[in-house]
Amino acid sequence: MWANTLFLALRAIRRNLLRSFLTVLGIVIGVAAVITMVTLGNGATQAVRQQISSLGSNLLQVRPGQRLAFGPNTAGAPAFKEADVEAIASQVGGLKAVAPEVRSGVTVVANGKNWSSTVTGSTDAYFAAANWTLASGRIFTADEQAAGAAVCLVGATVQRELFGANADIIGQRIRVKTFSCEIIGMLASKGQAAMGMDQDDTLIVPLRTALRRVTGSTRINTLLVSMADGADATQVTAALTRVLRERRKLADGQDDNFNVLDTAQIAQTLSGTTQLMTSLLGAVAAVSLLVGGIGIMNIMLVSVTERTREIGVRLAIGALEREVLLQFLVEAVVLSSLGGLVGIVLANAAAVGLAGLMQVPFLFNPGVNLLAFAFSALIGVVFGYFPARRAARLDPIEALRHE
Repeated sequence: MWANTLFLALRAIRRNLLRSFLTVLGIVIGVAAVITMVTLGNGATQAVRQQISSLGSNLLQVRPGQRLAFGPNTAGAPAFKEADVEAIASQVGGLKAVAPEVRSGVTVVANGKNWSSTVTGSTDAYFAAANWTLASGRIFTADEQAAGAAVCLVGATVQRELFGANADIIGQRIRVKTFSCEIIGMLASKGQAAMGMDQDDTLIVPLRTALRRVTGSTRINTLLVSMADGADATQVTAALTRVLRERRKLADGQDDNFNVLDTAQIAQTLSGTTQLMTSLLGAVAAVSLLVGGIGIMNIMLVSVTERTREIGVRLAIGALEREVLLQFLVEAVVLSSLGGLVGIVLANAAAVGLAGLMQVPFLFNPGVNLLAFAFSALIGVVFGYFPARRAARLDPIEALRHE
């Protein structure tokens, strides 16, 4: 009986292909929109997490001032000193690396070309704290750091723009502002970070080299504190705050003149925001599924009216009411299910293309696809039941008289 009912449903759908297509169009759009929004939202969330983690694992960023942005409470705050780094490393437990960071925009020249980049001054602990790995070469020696030697490590973007992507640049020289430094290492590529920043567009030099030859000051405006795996961020932050308050001679009751930023918390906040937006967009897109269900109910009511004599003949020759109800209910479910399948195919194709344009990973979620398909079939049941019940309750005599 089920096979025969399904055959009749498919034959009725094929009889009016254009009308059937227009009927399920709302379901197709709704399913495609929901799956596309959720898939892209999950990809964006994953991209945010990857970008934040590329800055450094379990990383705390410490900056002068009470605010994260520049302002009156930031401008007057004293900068950090090299001794602060040593104090934090020796007095705060649960740390993997502590590194100062000095940044400045510069024009670098090499191989007859020039390029605007960013030079970073730090110690050898910076590579562990900021999650940098080497593609080739080495990091700074203790003597090079102490003497402020003219050596540097180069990012992939600087290498590509000045020497070519596949050039062997170890041992070559590059001019940074007014001094020339020897390239001792090549940094492995990290790619884009948050806000579209190219992390590979950088040169790293010893801290004292940057202070003497690039910035011309002794100001250290950022400390990178990388926590060991399993360390409690709350406890580490409290210990770090206590050490800095002592070193900066802040009395009890005075506000901190520095701020500690936990990148893990940023990642969680941004991920939560992205997931919330994904849910809202998915809910808005799901409204079109309800609109598609209303369209199915309207067309099924029209179909019942058109096929009144056919229903009357079936009832007159002995068909039961539940068999007529089942026939029309199956038609509605088949229509909505076909719309769901088409929507799933279109959604994944669109998600693949849009993920490439947005530069986020495509994360296929079988659960979302199955849920969308099940919901589309459920819509066929819900909105197809009323027309099916109306068909099943027709009076055979009145149905046979229908013109």
